[in-house]
Amino acid sequence: MKVVICGAGQVGTSIAAYLAEEGNNVSLIDRSPELIADVNENLDVTGIVGHASSPDVLDQAGTADAEMLIAATYSDEVNMVACQVAHSLFRVPMKIARIRAGAYLNPQWSNLYSRDHLPIDVVISPEVEVARSIANRLRVPGAFNIIPMADGLVQLVSVICKENCPLVHTPLKHLTSLFPDLTIEIVAIIRGQQQIIPSGDDEILPGDEVYFVSSTQHLSRSMAAFGYEDQQARRVLIVGAGKIGTLLATELGNSRKDISVRLIDADFDKAHTASDALPGVTVINGNGLSKEILEEANIRETEALIAVMNHDESNILASMLAKQHGCERAITLINNPAFTSLVTSLGVDAIVNPRAITVSTILQHVRRGRIKAAHSLRDGFAEILEVEALDTSAIVNIPIREIKRPKNMIFGLIVRGKSIITPRADTVIKPDDRVIILAAHDQVKRVEQMFAVRPEYF
Repeated sequence: MKVVICGAGQVGTSIAAYLAEEGNNVSLIDRSPELIADVNENLDVTGIVGHASSPDVLDQAGTADAEMLIAATYSDEVNMVACQVAHSLFRVPMKIARIRAGAYLNPQWSNLYSRDHLPIDVVISPEVEVARSIANRLRVPGAFNIIPMADGLVQLVSVICKENCPLVHTPLKHLTSLFPDLTIEIVAIIRGQQQIIPSGDDEILPGDEVYFVSSTQHLSRSMAAFGYEDQQARRVLIVGAGKIGTLLATELGNSRKDISVRLIDADFDKAHTASDALPGVTVINGNGLSKEILEEANIRETEALIAVMNHDESNILASMLAKQHGCERAITLINNPAFTSLVTSLGVDAIVNPRAITVSTILQHVRRGRIKAAHSLRDGFAEILEVEALDTSAIVNIPIREIKRPKNMIFGLIVRGKSIITPRADTVIKPDDRVIILAAHDQVKRVEQMFAVRPEYF
């Protein structure tokens, strides 16, 4: 597949690396000679210096032959025009644009992106996606990360296993006998710098970050199996009144009536704007790293603090201070993935990485064919996929034990209508099943082939 990516920032280069590793023909455009030099040196892509919305530059990038254009520059307007040029001059079938300004995302103007106006097929807003991701974590206390799948029937969850976790030192193959009625499957384990796609003989150790898929109906019981039985937070403090903070406050206020939200920001103008926009939220103008301001915000009675300021270090410090002063749970926004292992060791309960969330969101639209959803885990070592089985696919109507599959791949759960099935060796995948699969990144193409149409049907 030929793909043109506009913008060599963190998101653009991450997507380019993914696609290039899979053998796609990728061109990456950016105005920075330094970024493009780095791209050409380290990635198997064609890096081009130039303005991403320029017809000449897009032509040089091979847009005429592209199946997809991903516009992820720092300018909304450049992203929009790049999609328009790709459509009008080069007839690119799929155009994805990152749009950040709230005015462009107002549902009142959604018709702007129709084929008759600005022909953008998929609009992605990182701030909206991050706010939604944080809200999901708040709904499931103890979740380090959580991603809904299969129309909300299944949840992908990661948790940090503590010393008191009931499942530590237990081989995974014994979980079925321990919890025979629980629809859950463990699909990945992060242990320090080690990334494990587990077998039945692997055990969970204290400190592990464990990824599992669970039916939504059994999610509370699944969390309890890992030692998390807390109630949803009702008293929430958000530190940072930027786009993410205000979107999150709005999301929480709209979705729950039993919640009290307070918001802190050191910038007077931001605090004043947030106060006007959020009539049901108490907004405090002050430093979220100040003990006095935290006490004014009643930190000791706060059940969850969310730090979403512009600096990772400030978010980490605010979370640590909140925990020291009695806050039950801290969720921290981190842009630098190098901080992830440090943050978990400091007692922060969950982190949110905007780049990883944006990459996963784009990846869902890059994956094609029968793959209905795709999410990248921890810097791309593996992907969790939702794949639809066709009646002509090679893997249907035979027991799972007889399916030839890559080593680094795990069948998670099977969604059949409204029923959720935990796959066993004798389980048979049926046509129209949606299968949740975890696969190492370099095996995703093999998974696509497994669900492809059998040759005899052509």
